[in-house]
Amino acid sequence: MEEKKVRIGIVGSQFNLEITAPMLSEAVSEAKRKGAEVVAVLEVPGAYEIPFAVSRLLARKDIDCVATVGAVIKGETKHDEAIMAAICAELLSLSVRHGKPVGLGISGPGQTEAQAKARVKDYAHRAVHAALHMAKLKYQG
Repeated sequence: MEEKKVRIGIVGSQFNLEITAPMLSEAVSEAKRKGAEVVAVLEVPGAYEIPFAVSRLLARKDIDCVATVGAVIKGETKHDEAIMAAICAELLSLSVRHGKPVGLGISGPGQTEAQAKARVKDYAHRAVHAALHMAKLKYQG
């Protein structure tokens, strides 16, 4: 029996574009290298907007899973921690509600710009791998 090709959507933040643009590109490339069909790629203004776009993609019948990429960098306050806590909680909730996996490739909180740049490839790949792995489990179960 031929293995079903997983259909993935990818959402990327435009904030910190020098970091997030390469992340998005890496995620798309990695999904294709892993044999997935990249059905949709959405760019949103910042990491806070990622869950909204993910919600839209998870509602689509032609999407099996979603990978997210972005970078939340430490500033002078704890804003980065609040943003990441809210994003992560909502992404998990969306995944469970829709019964479709969401791979988390948003780096942060508490990281510097240099740390975020060093994590571009790793986080993009992790998000794609997690989403694809969990989507394949869905077909096995």
